[in-house]
Amino acid sequence: MRNVYLDYSATTPVKEEVLQEMIPYFTEKFGNPSSLYDKGLESKEAVDNARAQIGALINADAKEIFFTAGGTEADNWAVFGTVDKLKEKGNHIITTKVEHHAMLHSCQFLEKQGYEVTYLGIGPDGRINLEELEAAITDKTILISVMMVNNEIGTVQPIKEIGKIAKAHKILFHTDAVQALGNIPIDVKDLGVDMMSMSSHKIYGPKGEGALYIRKGLRISNYLHGGAQENSRRAGTENMTGIVGFGKAAELARVHFDEHVKHCSELRDYLVDRILTEIPDTMVNGTMEARHPGNANITFKYIEGESILLMLNYVGISVSTGSACSSKSLEPSHVLSALGVPVEMIHGTVRFTVGDFTTKEDIDYVVENLKNIVEKLRMLSPVNAQKGW
Repeated sequence: MRNVYLDYSATTPVKEEVLQEMIPYFTEKFGNPSSLYDKGLESKEAVDNARAQIGALINADAKEIFFTAGGTEADNWAVFGTVDKLKEKGNHIITTKVEHHAMLHSCQFLEKQGYEVTYLGIGPDGRINLEELEAAITDKTILISVMMVNNEIGTVQPIKEIGKIAKAHKILFHTDAVQALGNIPIDVKDLGVDMMSMSSHKIYGPKGEGALYIRKGLRISNYLHGGAQENSRRAGTENMTGIVGFGKAAELARVHFDEHVKHCSELRDYLVDRILTEIPDTMVNGTMEARHPGNANITFKYIEGESILLMLNYVGISVSTGSACSSKSLEPSHVLSALGVPVEMIHGTVRFTVGDFTTKEDIDYVVENLKNIVEKLRMLSPVNAQKGW
């Protein structure tokens, strides 16, 4: 039986080059970067190098990169660090209804503390309305946070335009770029972002390592307290293997960016074309124009996406019915709900995401199995006769 992994937005395998870069830091180069002897200095140099590698991927200075335990911590730091620093200035935050739960749950927590949060909706293309954003700004607004690429439907938000609005109103702007990193061009200076969250395991690096870009000159409150690591901004002994792996993954993402995007977008489009052409009553959610190159979020009418997932898994195919972080939830996708997809159709939606190791033969295998699975499930569906919910 063939094994096909089509859930690269959930996580990616660690590339061999990344693993080989990490291995010495488990055994030989195990020094603490805070130590002043040679082994410590060797580790500090590796941390600085990784910082520069990540900075090069997003056109940031190495000193603007601060390592975290992942994208979730980076999101939390950006939000809680900002509100603590600016609590005397205001108590209003603007975000969207389709953010990752790391952002949504942080904002919901702050609402219980008396903060006001505006959650912007999205249009049929999955993008926010800039006029609605500007209209939501008040004299108490201290932070705008809009994710760069959605983790479920892959749509790309107009980040540069949002950055201009934020700057014009002198409001800090944060973006969650966990799904964007390595998949769309990112130039933090051109985009005008003040803070940006990133994660290693989405770009073929190790899990448990992330980073927050903080624009030079910006000072938000610390989120973790203790030692003087990360230029006294984020306490805790550095995760050397994770940092080195993240740095190498970022370097590979930068060097092979064009090749990666071309490979993923061509296979994604091939997958979408075959599904829409060969399987009736299917539709893609969100625009195909401004989109993550590997993302195909597709609704299969009249059947349950979870049933599709389980039957695909039986033949060695891994896909998702939503974001990995909410896959155990019985609640319908908050992203598809915001997009206006009816609840019954949300439950018939599958997210396919291709990556560097996906082949055309993999896609053919998936589609052939998918056709049989959808046909069988629809034959069993109680609504098959009327072709409606």
